[in-house]
Amino acid sequence: MDQTKQNKMAVMPMNKLLLTMSVPLMVSLLVQSLYNIVDSIFVSRLSEEALTATSLVYSVQFLMIAAGVGTAVGLNALLSRWIGQQEEDRACKAATTGLFLVLGTAFIFSVIGLLFAGKLSRMLTSDPELQVLCRQYMRICMVFCYGTFLETYGQRLLQAVGYTVHSMISLVCGALTNIILDPIMIFGLFGFPALGIQGAAIATVIGQFVGAAVALGINRKMNPIIHVSLRDYHWNWQDVKDIYTVGLPTIIMQAIGSIMCFSVNAILISVSSTAVAFFGVYYKLQNFLMMPMNGLGQAAIPIVAFNYGAGNGKRIRETWRILIPVGLIFSVAGMVIFLLFPRQLLLLFSASDEMLSIGIPALRIIALTFPFATQTILYGYVGSGLGNGLINMIGGALRQLVLLVPFVWIFTRFLGLQYTWYAMWISEIAAFLVSFFAIRSEMKEKVDPITHS
Repeated sequence: MDQTKQNKMAVMPMNKLLLTMSVPLMVSLLVQSLYNIVDSIFVSRLSEEALTATSLVYSVQFLMIAAGVGTAVGLNALLSRWIGQQEEDRACKAATTGLFLVLGTAFIFSVIGLLFAGKLSRMLTSDPELQVLCRQYMRICMVFCYGTFLETYGQRLLQAVGYTVHSMISLVCGALTNIILDPIMIFGLFGFPALGIQGAAIATVIGQFVGAAVALGINRKMNPIIHVSLRDYHWNWQDVKDIYTVGLPTIIMQAIGSIMCFSVNAILISVSSTAVAFFGVYYKLQNFLMMPMNGLGQAAIPIVAFNYGAGNGKRIRETWRILIPVGLIFSVAGMVIFLLFPRQLLLLFSASDEMLSIGIPALRIIALTFPFATQTILYGYVGSGLGNGLINMIGGALRQLVLLVPFVWIFTRFLGLQYTWYAMWISEIAAFLVSFFAIRSEMKEKVDPITHS
């Protein structure tokens, strides 16, 4: 029996396949997002200034996430396609190329953190106290960023062969390490010195290295197809091109999130630092509630890519018919949580009366955009599985930068902070419409010709 028929992405019933692949990813992403939230909860116990500093630095951290996730998404799609075409040797060589790309990118960010953390902090804020806090947190996270890049890389190798449970295990190990170490290092428990915001950064990077070690170890022992080796390896520029054909638009899309955070923070800080702290809290809460959709989408990439490589359009259509309604259900659930419990969510972060007055109506306004955002995100993931990362990039650009930032500035300047959040209504609906028509065209061009009756 040939490889394609044996592979579960070719034969397993689609509802079961999506369930078995997406649930571990959902859990992984929820845990990953949870430890970002836990970081902020513990840091908020230090002071609102410390919380504001981590919110400002998050825009820089997002650039690292963008580079790591984008490269890994492109590699994931390429590996799944080679496996679908029964080209295991080419998949292994592409994985080795991907490792060099990941390490090179991490080195660049590490050097930037070592040399320019102070300058970046001054770009983020003019407040001297905030500059010190930003520099302390940022330098540690950037100089020791190798863990986060290797963790993402190792997890994508596992996901490319359908081992999403093993990917989940590695991420949970890293996240739990961070959550356990946070209070110990921030507040100085069990005889450990109290390091404040630097303790939060140290806990984060240790957790990332633990997650990386587990992911790479599982790959070495258990990955049935992909084995990274320098034996008979030659650098292949075509692999680089293929990785970044999908990965570069994803990097740009993710980087757009960083630019958006930086730009919105710059607009809000002219109103109040509390507004910046609230926006950082909202962004992490929103990411947490959106993680199930991202888990669904990330599970869809190797499924779509494998079946596209195998010429099975029918299973791609089956993926689509399950993916979109399920994503909509999750988004409505997240919307309801934001609408009903905004005060409780904000009080997790020791919200002041001023933050509550800003945040409660804002969360309710923003919540109504979740169904549109979800569909845009899922359309982008399906496009990436088909080898077209532009849908993801364009959707992300519209919803997070091109329309959002100008309207945030206009509404904040001319209508007041209470109207700022309506800018998200405009950007999310526009991004949804553009992405819908783009993915419909992509499906007609690539999937319909290979769909079997």
